[in-house]
Amino acid sequence: MAGLAKRLLTTLLAGMLVWGPSTVLAQQQKDKKKNPKDDVEQIGNRDVDGNLNWYSLEREVAIGKRLAQEVERSVRLVDDPVINEYVNRVGQNLVRNSDARVPFTIKVIDSDEINAFALPGGFFYINTGLILAAEEEAELAGVMAHEIAHVTARHGTRNATRGELAQLLMIPALIFLPGGWAGYGIYQAMNVAVPLTFLKFSRGFEAEADYLGLQYMYKAGYDPNAYVSFFEKIQAEEKRRPGSVPTAFRSHPPTEDRIENTQKAIAEILPGRDEYIVSTSEFDQIKARLRQLQAQRQAQEPDENKPTLRRRTEKSETKTEEDDDRPVLKRRP
Repeated sequence: MAGLAKRLLTTLLAGMLVWGPSTVLAQQQKDKKKNPKDDVEQIGNRDVDGNLNWYSLEREVAIGKRLAQEVERSVRLVDDPVINEYVNRVGQNLVRNSDARVPFTIKVIDSDEINAFALPGGFFYINTGLILAAEEEAELAGVMAHEIAHVTARHGTRNATRGELAQLLMIPALIFLPGGWAGYGIYQAMNVAVPLTFLKFSRGFEAEADYLGLQYMYKAGYDPNAYVSFFEKIQAEEKRRPGSVPTAFRSHPPTEDRIENTQKAIAEILPGRDEYIVSTSEFDQIKARLRQLQAQRQAQEPDENKPTLRRRTEKSETKTEEDDDRPVLKRRP
């Protein structure tokens, strides 16, 4: 027994030496490398869409298509083929360098607001105001990559799943509230078809979109530091002129911790490159074209503060029979 105990003690000590602090750290780093979300070389061959999702991809695309129709009924789209082709080309290049499992439809909204959003199923909209606010193509690509990441990670339908799960968990309590099942029916009716479910995300989802979007723009060849610089500009502009940045855009980027986490990710997971795409002459040409179209639109739109003259109506310009029968006063000679 003494010999057996001695051998066991020797084995245990050997194991402790093998699994010392440095070995444990090395194993942790090895395990971390196994996480596909950290490996930019595996982009396109990895699942980044989480586990809890009650929606199939087909249903997600159908939902996105329906919401896109609603969006396009309420906005003015840019119909300039040169601008649309450029923005679509930049976006589709990012999609090809992402984990997307659905095709993307990318359109430009004629709006001065600095905003962009992507609906479930790959229906993506970007405002002209955001394009004009970006100083470099890489900044534009960074924002687009962030929105593409929301779609690849299926944040919209994962959000909806969480909401439905929360409603199911509340059913037992609602049954015993005044009104019973009728009360639950009223509650459910008040919470169906809320579009913000597919657009407003938790801090965790926003952080994930930052992390994945950063990788997508890097994979497409863009300078990832432009991602940080654009959101720092937005943050500075909001501090300088509170309310200048639309609420919809302020609700996701940026926050100090997210900017810091993005800078950390650049340093830790993105291999250095000798060259990056920062901007292109075509980007500058598109911005100039947008400004020209914007000026033309403003010239065509009536100024509400400008007084207008009312034209004479046809009735006032022509005499009627009644006018001929009415007596007239003659001047004295």
